[in-house]
Amino acid sequence: MYKYMLKSKRIFLAIEIQPQTNFVRSLEQLKNDLRNESIKWVSLNNMHLTLKFFGETHSEKIKSIILNLEDVLISKKVFEFNIEKIGVFGSSYQPKLVWAGISNNKKLKEFENEVKMNLEKIGYVNDRQNFVPHLTLGRIKQLKDRILFQEIIQKHRNLTFQKVELNKIYLYESVLERTGPIYNVIHEFPLKA
Repeated sequence: MYKYMLKSKRIFLAIEIQPQTNFVRSLEQLKNDLRNESIKWVSLNNMHLTLKFFGETHSEKIKSIILNLEDVLISKKVFEFNIEKIGVFGSSYQPKLVWAGISNNKKLKEFENEVKMNLEKIGYVNDRQNFVPHLTLGRIKQLKDRILFQEIIQKHRNLTFQKVELNKIYLYESVLERTGPIYNVIHEFPLKA
């Protein structure tokens, strides 16, 4: 068991997001407005849009994932999408997550679907959940004032963060530390200019 753990990594496929000035300013305003709530905000250095979470994966399987993804991504062209609008996952009584949405996402959904369909060839069954492209901004631990929280979310609902040019996809290793996760790039997949 211990030997196996040394040869496996907790991995996921994602788009790296590098927050620009407007993104940072908008997020800081949201965080300031919600400063009295217990929310664990995602570090600006760790912003990403997950396409596929693999979990603990043996090193041999990681090699076949990389080869599989290279096959499907080699012909993909660069495209753009916008990060905008604020929402929450969970009920209005028990929200769990604050997120930013992705617009112009038809191409992104097609892209994600093709990646998942291709991964089925090596045993990764496509889960039945619909892909909802989003950027996790914060995980809600506890709310003191649910009504005020909803009002603040509503106030920020139509924020526009930034435009993203998707030119690379990354396979990351997630290392869980007490201070938060650390994401190490295992492999990068450039898209065609």
